[in-house]
Amino acid sequence: MADVRRIEPLTAGEPAPERVWYTSYGSNTHLGRLACYIGGGRPPGAGRVYPGCRDRRPPARSVPVELPGALYFATRSPVWGGGRAFYDPGCGGRVYARAHLVTASQFADIAVQEMYGEPGEDLDLGEVLESGVARLGSGRYETLVCPGRLDGLPVLTFTAPWRADEVEPVPPSPAYLRLIASGLVDAGAWDAAEVAAYLASARGVGGRWSRQAVRELLGT
Repeated sequence: MADVRRIEPLTAGEPAPERVWYTSYGSNTHLGRLACYIGGGRPPGAGRVYPGCRDRRPPARSVPVELPGALYFATRSPVWGGGRAFYDPGCGGRVYARAHLVTASQFADIAVQEMYGEPGEDLDLGEVLESGVARLGSGRYETLVCPGRLDGLPVLTFTAPWRADEVEPVPPSPAYLRLIASGLVDAGAWDAAEVAAYLASARGVGGRWSRQAVRELLGT
């Protein structure tokens, strides 16, 4: 079993480094799915082809982490046909995630693809590294969050600007939930039972997917 890495407190005012920990709590916990964001392509079960990053090198490392906050599913994805995963850092609890060591330009290109934009420009990370949050727009995945640092480098993710209780929960599709569950199990810090219990307790999943149903998605 891999150890869950501990996130260090954010140190404000430091310049943006060349490398960051892009931290996924959704489908990009799965390395095969992430590869489509970096190298381009369409992941199995998805309805969209991704252009990929300018820098197509795979992450230097991927490690399991836990973020403070809550996972929830809302809105409806045209790619997967069900609810999307979002992160609410203001809620109590913990979020299972996978931190990928990438360049700052790769993080920018991954974020822009989540916003249905075209890769090509770096993001100004000054605000999110200073305050922990930066809103680039009002849409989903247009809010950057930096919950801390790992090995001295910023841990960065993106989510929606709203809170979990401010939007109607929407259950995820089987293919989407399976991808997230598989990615978390592959991270090596949590077994299938732990991942199933964690996902089944998320807002938008509970009532639609039981622990046993999530485990069956994993084939266990």
